[in-house]
Amino acid sequence: MKAGYRRLLTESRRGPALVNTLRAEPVGGPDGLPGTVARRDGGGWLLTGRKTYCTGAEALAWMAVTARTDEPEPRIGTFLVRGESEGLEIDPTWDQLGLRASASHDVVLDRVRVPVELALDLGAPGQEDRAEAALSRAWQDLALAAVAIGVARAAESWLVRFLGQRTPANLTEPLGTLPRYRCALGEIEAQLIGAEELVEGLAPRVDRGEADAVARTGPAQLLATRAATTAVQQAVALTGNPGLSRRHPLERYLRDVLSSRVHLAPEETVLEATGRAALERGARP
Repeated sequence: MKAGYRRLLTESRRGPALVNTLRAEPVGGPDGLPGTVARRDGGGWLLTGRKTYCTGAEALAWMAVTARTDEPEPRIGTFLVRGESEGLEIDPTWDQLGLRASASHDVVLDRVRVPVELALDLGAPGQEDRAEAALSRAWQDLALAAVAIGVARAAESWLVRFLGQRTPANLTEPLGTLPRYRCALGEIEAQLIGAEELVEGLAPRVDRGEADAVARTGPAQLLATRAATTAVQQAVALTGNPGLSRRHPLERYLRDVLSSRVHLAPEETVLEATGRAALERGARP
């Protein structure tokens, strides 16, 4: 693992070396194991399978691919694959309503060779480090919340320019001079400030591995995504027809922020888990 990490850091010093973890699959393997299979071949492994929703697939320098071995007692691990490896192809399946620039295409692996030293954390199913898994989910929660907030901030920036320039025929000054519009913009700003402070406050604590912060990132992502979605919807409502015109970017921001919700666990799941944790805390002596 250390050798692979050093290699990645060396490449990053020369220029951007994008990395993503490829876990999702269109069809899983038996007993809930990954469908992607690693077969031992000489001094390395050969990976075969398909990964889906691989964000940034075409630009990745490295892919951290989750796979199972074909051993009598399968092990699960992460295999570091170069983006330009022989036998690796990008299947351009990503054709969504929003977040199109994420280019989250499928990655197809056909006997892709991985050196033995780049096969990480091989272990029996169910032996994954729970703390590491929770930390990984926490960073994913915060990263996806940050994407939604970024979309909403872009929408707000466009709205500010629109309100400062738009002067309807029945007015002599731009819409931004009217208290009603300033109040509405203030509501959007307040929501985004709250979402940003929530994410930025949790991030350094998660980085330090604080367990209580890690446990809060699910609800934080839910609240931040709600705030971002509401903010963009309010911006569209304030602008009317121009906001939905394809000549302007606001309609794209609306599609993007609505699409970001698919990366959030079902609200009932997040809220039920949060409520259960609150009940457990209350039952402690």
